[in-house]
Amino acid sequence: MSKDLLFEIGLEEVPARFIPNAIQQLKQRMTAWLDSSRIAYGAVEVYATPRRLAVLVKEVAEKQEDINEEVKGPSRKIALDEAGNWSKAALGFARSQGVDPEQFTFKELGGVEYIYATKSSIGVPTADVLSEGLLHILHAMTFPKFMRWASYDFKFVRPIRWLIALFGSDIVNLEIAGVQSGNVTRGHRFLGQDAVVESPADYVEVLRKQHVIVDIEERQSLIVKQIEALAAEKDWTIAVKDDLLEEVLYLVETPTVLFGGFDPAFLNIPKDVLITSMREHQRYFPVLDHTGELLPYFVTVRNGGSQSLEVIAKGNEKVLRARLSDAKFFYEEDQKLEIKDALSKLESIVFHEELGTVGDKVRRIRRIADALAEKLRVSPDTQESVSRAADICKFDLVTQMVYEFPELQGVMGEDYARKAGEKEEVARAVFEHYQPRFAGETVPSTNAGAIVSIADKIDTITGCFSIGIIPTGSQDPYALRRQAAGIVQILLDRKLSATLSDVFNIALEVHGNLGNMKRSADEIRKELHEFFGLRVKKLLSETLRYDVVDAVLAAGYDDVASVVNRGTALMTAVQTGEVFKATVESFNRVGNLAAKAVHKSVNTGEFTEQGEKTLYEAWYSAYESYSVALQEGDATRALALASSITPAVTAFFDSVMVMAEDDAVRNNRLALLAAIDSELKRFADFSKLVV
Repeated sequence: MSKDLLFEIGLEEVPARFIPNAIQQLKQRMTAWLDSSRIAYGAVEVYATPRRLAVLVKEVAEKQEDINEEVKGPSRKIALDEAGNWSKAALGFARSQGVDPEQFTFKELGGVEYIYATKSSIGVPTADVLSEGLLHILHAMTFPKFMRWASYDFKFVRPIRWLIALFGSDIVNLEIAGVQSGNVTRGHRFLGQDAVVESPADYVEVLRKQHVIVDIEERQSLIVKQIEALAAEKDWTIAVKDDLLEEVLYLVETPTVLFGGFDPAFLNIPKDVLITSMREHQRYFPVLDHTGELLPYFVTVRNGGSQSLEVIAKGNEKVLRARLSDAKFFYEEDQKLEIKDALSKLESIVFHEELGTVGDKVRRIRRIADALAEKLRVSPDTQESVSRAADICKFDLVTQMVYEFPELQGVMGEDYARKAGEKEEVARAVFEHYQPRFAGETVPSTNAGAIVSIADKIDTITGCFSIGIIPTGSQDPYALRRQAAGIVQILLDRKLSATLSDVFNIALEVHGNLGNMKRSADEIRKELHEFFGLRVKKLLSETLRYDVVDAVLAAGYDDVASVVNRGTALMTAVQTGEVFKATVESFNRVGNLAAKAVHKSVNTGEFTEQGEKTLYEAWYSAYESYSVALQEGDATRALALASSITPAVTAFFDSVMVMAEDDAVRNNRLALLAAIDSELKRFADFSKLVV
């Protein structure tokens, strides 16, 4: 027998950004409690609006499962003392299992006798434990911020105003913070009323009649369909970002899409400024034409019906007009600030108390960027652009626009730099040096932007490592992991001829010359190498098998492009199955014996068998081309050349006794294998492959 279970927590309006995690928690904690309580259940559905979090569990068993299990304890030797009485170990086991020692039985396992306790428990009715369980779930919920209200010690994300706890049609009796559970929910704050939920299955439809679309997917579908219909009607492109759509989704209970307009004169302000103002301050969706140009309209979602939409639109237009007027004022005022004056203000902004001001950081970025540009042998024009872009890359941090909209750093810098007469490549690099800001974003499109971006990111990472700030667990307040991943992505996508060691050494030299490192350069270099290795591994793991990743990483990842190319080539090869399996096995046989080599110097005069002569000739006929292919990044060709010696390796092991009695002959054969193995390991450690 089973019944449905409904648990709704009615609240004052919850911040939209808290809701996705809250409903996930509610579902996980509910299922975890049911599992631990031995209560069977069916499908679990969660619902949420700004005023409620709810979970509906279908087909919940009306009684806990009975248990009858046998638990193994200590051996007889430990369980009984010399007098034949129960030992402390046996008595402790009895207490832990909640049984009487006289209930112990002995059973033999693997030739040793152990004591066993039989635990039996009759399941109780689910209704008897629901109240305690639901209260436990409420108390266990966590949020980024909590509230206390009235005189209650209990804290939650927002004050609880009503509770529904229904098991079938029966109310589960519980009380928290002065709120008694019942079967009455509340409709839309303005359009609906209180309503009785007779059974959990009625929940969605009861709220629908009270103008609340409680089903999350249904509410999102309504919003998207209305936006699409409006776009088709007006022949617009409405820019819908997933994060904004999710936020709007949890701001409304009955969604109605509407649009408004603003003065076209505001279009003289950069598009990014207008879009940011609309999205971040007003939660509006911007409207574009088919060429991607911004139109003087916006789309928003009302929490209510379709009545008086013109009045609502006018109110939104009025608020937006004030926002855009502020943005216009900031934009015009910022252009009166000269870049040199903005740079001087950076001297008063602390980057980190142990790493100096933002002005200090900019000077380090300049030194790192110049050294990196020299290492990459860029053209004199690019070198000049790198230096200038590094000098001014942070100047827009002191502008009013970036103060108001921090997410526009770089965007405004590019615009203001261009208006101040800076070279196009310099202005573009000011924007691009922040890229990639997040996983999946494009990398800088110019060499100047790429170099300054790497310089900025490695300065932050090296500086933090030098004073002991290293990410641990989920803690990464300076986003060092993201910045390291950005450097890896830039080196790869821009095909820059610099290794990770080149980048580390340049940054360490700059920081070392300034004398602000609290730890040795060698120690920091080692940690940087390990830290970046994890980023490279994550990058490879997105497309390659785990064993392939481990194999190519073991051969080194200092050259990011090389390890990616080797991984791709090896992944293609292992997918051929049996064809490549023989090659891997032969390479591993070489590696296993190579570990016993005393030296790697091969004396061809010591060869006595045709098999070793053939292997030597096969390898060294392929060796030069193999090395060149590796150096040029042609991993597919390098692997093909290495694989070409497979028949010779097989013949060698079939016809040659490697561990000959003669020391000179044995060591020479091992040296041959060691020489081959050391070169193969420049490509990958084939022993890590699972074939």
